[in-house]
Amino acid sequence: MKLYLYTILILILVMINHGSCDSTIHVGHRVSLAIPLEYNDGFIGRAFLMDYGDDTKQIEPSFRVALSTEANKGKYSCSLEVFLGDVKVWNSGHYSKFYTSDVCFLELTEDGDLQLKGPKNRIGWRTGTSGQGVERLQILRTGNLVLFDVLNQIKWQSFNFPTDVMLWGQRLDVSTWLTSFPRNTSSFYTFEILYNKVALYLNSGGLKYSYWEFKPSKNRNITFVELGSKGLELFDDKHKKIAQIIASWKVQPVRFLALGNRTGNLGIYFYSPTTRKFEASFQALNTTCDLPLACKPYGICTFSNSCSCIRLLTTKNHEVSDCNQRVPSRFCGGGTTQVEMLELNDVVTVLKDAPKRINVTKTTCANLCLNDCKCVAALHSYGDYGDPSSEQCSLFWLVAGIKQVEKGSGLSYMVKVPKGTSYHHNNPSVKKWVLIVVGVVDGLIIILVLGGLVYYLVHKRRNNLQGTNNDT
Repeated sequence: MKLYLYTILILILVMINHGSCDSTIHVGHRVSLAIPLEYNDGFIGRAFLMDYGDDTKQIEPSFRVALSTEANKGKYSCSLEVFLGDVKVWNSGHYSKFYTSDVCFLELTEDGDLQLKGPKNRIGWRTGTSGQGVERLQILRTGNLVLFDVLNQIKWQSFNFPTDVMLWGQRLDVSTWLTSFPRNTSSFYTFEILYNKVALYLNSGGLKYSYWEFKPSKNRNITFVELGSKGLELFDDKHKKIAQIIASWKVQPVRFLALGNRTGNLGIYFYSPTTRKFEASFQALNTTCDLPLACKPYGICTFSNSCSCIRLLTTKNHEVSDCNQRVPSRFCGGGTTQVEMLELNDVVTVLKDAPKRINVTKTTCANLCLNDCKCVAALHSYGDYGDPSSEQCSLFWLVAGIKQVEKGSGLSYMVKVPKGTSYHHNNPSVKKWVLIVVGVVDGLIIILVLGGLVYYLVHKRRNNLQGTNNDT
């Protein structure tokens, strides 16, 4: 309750001191936002300074600009943010947070530089537009936050600094990307615009693996992409549209594209007047197990969309509780740990773009990983139609994105583990225990369903017999 009242107080003070919001701020404007003296986890203070439109007079939400402070890891960050309704679509501190204490200032200086400052005028973020004739800051109907000069020329715009959201009308040139940061992990996701495709990537520890991609036909090159009313449009160097990711919803226009912080999924969203919420009209990945971090490292995503661990043993021959509890974080560094490759049949990883070898047997593939201290997993496949001459081996430095696949897929996923920790590792039939582990949740569900069906049939027959006896 205390935090809620404090946030409301901040908003009231801003509105009293600066009047109602409009879409423009001129040079010389300065606004401050107080920061709590004591750290309160979960605190968010926000003062809305500008808006485009009026939510009370229109059906769809409008864009608003806010000066915000937020509790983060024992400190308070301060940032300039753009919202579409309640959805944050741009943030000045998306890549590098500005931490401050006591107070945060937003100022459009007399010489045209937009700055975030802390106590003693310490600058934490700026547009770098001093001396360029900037006259005003304005939020446009597209949600683009723009600095204009007296001739209405753009000197800086938020569209040139994309975060994890792409708005309708926004253009991204080749070699640019959106980035999202899941909490409680060092990994992050990117949606990248490349010459031959647009793709989703998992980035972890300097590694990069794709897990979804879309390519124009006929190997045509991309110069830029733009979010239109019907979806994401891909253009060549002659500004000709060469491909399009079409959103399935035909009635309402697209409002934005977003890269999910938690899942890494890519979605295109429209506003539903019925539910009064933004809903996805397109998602790149439609099943949980196709997400790169659906399960923890060394976890397997099953057909029931639940997670199961690779079974390893502790030194006392007890099964581990955490999926990677018995696996070293690194196999390099001069350690004496002996390792072996544990084969998991009928599973695969959704991660792609790993170093690949062609015409390599499964045994050779396993040895390639064993002899590379950075390699932690390998995927062996027989290529098209099980042709041995097209055997392929991919080496991974990350164990993630593992999911169950149908039997007879011709794929063999092998994981590097300390020797002697694999469950029944001397048993040549590794497949047996893998299926038990992967299928344990599925098996329970089947048992419950069959049990319920049997109970229903027995109960129905008993009622029918009772009814017959009563009639006679």
